[in-house]
Amino acid sequence: MQQLFAEQASAENQAQWKDSIVLQNSRGMRVELTPMGATWLSCQLPVSQSDMREVLLGVDSEQTLLTQTSYLGMTIGPYANRIANASFTLDGKQYVLDANENGNCLHSGKQAFHNRRWDVAEQTENQVRFSTTSPDGEMGFPGDLAVSVTYTVTESDQVLIEYHATTNQPTPVSLTNHAYFNLHGADQVDSCLDHSLWLDADEFLPISDTGIPLGELQDVTGSGFDFRRNKPVRTDLMQDQQQMTAQGYDHAYLFRAERDVSRPVASLTSVDERIRMHVVTTMPAIQLYTGNWLAGTPGRGDHIYSQYAGIALETQFLPDSPNHSEWQQPSCILKPGETYHHMTCYQFEF
Repeated sequence: MQQLFAEQASAENQAQWKDSIVLQNSRGMRVELTPMGATWLSCQLPVSQSDMREVLLGVDSEQTLLTQTSYLGMTIGPYANRIANASFTLDGKQYVLDANENGNCLHSGKQAFHNRRWDVAEQTENQVRFSTTSPDGEMGFPGDLAVSVTYTVTESDQVLIEYHATTNQPTPVSLTNHAYFNLHGADQVDSCLDHSLWLDADEFLPISDTGIPLGELQDVTGSGFDFRRNKPVRTDLMQDQQQMTAQGYDHAYLFRAERDVSRPVASLTSVDERIRMHVVTTMPAIQLYTGNWLAGTPGRGDHIYSQYAGIALETQFLPDSPNHSEWQQPSCILKPGETYHHMTCYQFEF
C-alpha cells in the first residue's frame, strides 16, 4: 500500500513539474526536488501502512514556487539571512548589494540563487547534485563563484545536504536550505507551535525591528530562547519584546565552538510523537524561524498556509557576519584556493 500511495503521489506531482527529481530509499521514504532554486519540494515518510505523511511545506507547480515569497525549500545563497544596509566592507573596499527588505539585503537579493534554474550535474536513484555559477559582481558580491549542492536520501531515513563552493576572490559565502517542517502533516491545519524542540545552543542573537543583529550575543539562560531542555515551541512564545517584534522566533543561535559536529544540534518532535527529526551540521549557527509571516503563502493545490504552519531550522553563519568580524565563529569569507564544504543532515525517526 505504501508503494501504491507513493506512486500515485509521484504521478500527481510529476504532472505539475516538468523536471522534478524523485529520490527514495528502500523503506519507502520519498523526497522530491527541482532544479529551479535547487529546491526541496516534498518529503514523504511512510509512518504506517495507512499514513504516508508529507512533512515539508511546499508547492505543486513552478509558477507557484516563483510567485510565493517565503522561500519554501529553496537553496539560499550566496549569503543566507540579512546583511545590514545591504553593504559590507572587505579588504578596504565597500560592496553594495540588493536592498530588498527595509534597506537591508535579505537572502542575497531578488535575483539570488533561489531564483535561478540550477544545472543537474549528477543524478542517481538516491542522490542528485545541482550546480551553478555566479560571475564577479553579480548581486554585488565579489569573485567568480562556483557552487554545488548535493541531496542524498539514505537507507537510514536521512536527507543529507552537502554544499561546495570555490572562488577566485575573497567573498562571503553562507549557503542554506529554507525548508519548513510540520511533522504532524504539512498540508494539515495544525500549527508547528505544538511541536517539541530541543536546541543545543547557549547563545542567541538579539535583533532590531527590521531583523538586523544588534551586535552582542546573549545567553539564553532565564529567557524564552532557552531550548536546551526539550519543550513545546509555544511554551515561551511572545514572552518578551524580541519575540513580539518578530511575531515569534526568527533568531539565530550560535553553537559552542568545541563540539562534536557528528552529533545533533537540534531535535524536533511531532505532536503525536510519531516522528522525530534530528539536525546535524558542520555550520556554526542556526536560524530558528517559526513561520511568523507565512499567512497567505500558497501551498499545494488550493491550500493556503497560515501563520506558524511550519518551522525552519536554517543552518548557516550568523546573519550580517561580513560586518562583524568580532564574533567568535569561523570566518564567513571564502578565499581563493579554499573550498567551502559544509553539510547539514536531517535525520528522521518514525
